Amino acid sequence: MSQGGGQTPESQLIAQRMQKLDAIREMGIDPYPYRFEVTHRSETIRANFEMLELAEEVVAVAGRLVVKRGMGKAAFADLRDGEGRIQIYIKLDVVGEEAFALWRLVDIGDFIGLRGPVFKTRTNEITVRVQELELLAKATRPLPVPKEEVKDGERIVHDAFRDIELRYRRRYLDLALNPDVQQVFRTRSAIISAIRRFLDHRGFLEVETPALQPLYGGASARPFVTHHNTLDIPLYLRISDELYLKRLIVGGYEKVYEICKDFRNEGIDSTHNPEFTMLELYQAYADYHDMMALTEEMFAAVTKDVTGSTKLTYQGQEVDLALPWPRISMLDAISKHGDIDAATASDDDLKIACDRFGADVEPGSSRGVLIHELFEACVEPHLIQPTFIMDYPVEVSPLAKRHREKSDLTERFEIFVCGWEAGNAFSELNDPVDQRSRFEAQVALKDGGDEEAHAMDEDYLRAMEHGMPPTGGFGLGVDRLVMLLTDSPSIKDVILFPQMRPGEG
Repeated sequence: MSQGGGQTPESQLIAQRMQKLDAIREMGIDPYPYRFEVTHRSETIRANFEMLELAEEVVAVAGRLVVKRGMGKAAFADLRDGEGRIQIYIKLDVVGEEAFALWRLVDIGDFIGLRGPVFKTRTNEITVRVQELELLAKATRPLPVPKEEVKDGERIVHDAFRDIELRYRRRYLDLALNPDVQQVFRTRSAIISAIRRFLDHRGFLEVETPALQPLYGGASARPFVTHHNTLDIPLYLRISDELYLKRLIVGGYEKVYEICKDFRNEGIDSTHNPEFTMLELYQAYADYHDMMALTEEMFAAVTKDVTGSTKLTYQGQEVDLALPWPRISMLDAISKHGDIDAATASDDDLKIACDRFGADVEPGSSRGVLIHELFEACVEPHLIQPTFIMDYPVEVSPLAKRHREKSDLTERFEIFVCGWEAGNAFSELNDPVDQRSRFEAQVALKDGGDEEAHAMDEDYLRAMEHGMPPTGGFGLGVDRLVMLLTDSPSIKDVILFPQMRPGEG
């Protein structure tokens, strides 16, 4: 790459790095070797420093060079590995001419490996004294590395990589430059592991169901559509795994769960991404009261397992996930926050209330839909502490069992915390006649233009006609739980590669 007047500063840096790459190869050094034997990592060295120093043990560490200080015959630098940062010290008369010549060709962003003993500097910084140096990968494109300085013993970062959209698009840079982002995803992994331990300990069996489905169902959402060439049929990315998991209950399993990716062709905002992670579980011989007990226990146990407490702060709001959580019917919640008795109000009064709270209601919406939309508009923002909202209208709950005392409602609850929904559960509908009539009502809505209405699923009905025991089911938005436990304001902060509009380049 030749340097010219039309080059950008970045392209000039790339050209310089390519020249260094050529120089390294001319030295007979492979800038991309196959492996390096690591014996210690940064946190291990910190935790065992006294023993390592006393034994004069040689450690072998590897990582990305993030800071380089000094241009003479000796230099300090910072290396970042998978556990953190460690300072290194390299000196010409220790490593020799060839290794120091290589050091001069090393740039911030390169991966290096080194061997040497550990010591503390006059400022009490744990440091590795380099005796041997290896280049492990030359970075030909510079990182947007922030400027750093040490002032009064404290590291100060300037111009950090904080462009939100660029961070999401180039997550590899976000992870490389922002250790706190790495920690979010370590916590995410810990949360999912804790969920598995909780359910496995209670006798649930983890299973896998199809992501490509001949008929989508289990939720109200628009699907992504694809085509299978050999079978010459349309297929859908699943919007839920519910109907397959309940087939397993029919088949004789009594406790099953799945943690999987679901896909919904819907809008993108702070709590919605088209591809997201769900936990769904089903337990035979249980109802939604059992699911409430199980899920509040799981939330509290997982939170304490991961964070050490059931108390946390989310975006400045104090939240406590300790048991028990309040249980409020949807109608009572509307009466409390909407100043209207939704159980006895006329449809016209419900429409007026929806308009008053700015609810987005389609013309001709049923009474149940009006109640649900009114709830979302006037109640949800007030639900900061974890709360069970119970007993949803039949019209918005096509897979839930009718309430045992109120036939126009269902035995369904959702979990709300910090003003948004985090989980959904039912006493599962297991009456095939009622289920068929609910599907038919959904098909009528679909024929009327509702793209999110549920499709008719004859195979699922056939399975239910063979007999499904009383069953409780629960679905948890894993991404939202991670948001809560990591104090992340957007779902994009907890998904490694969130969906984005195409960007330039």
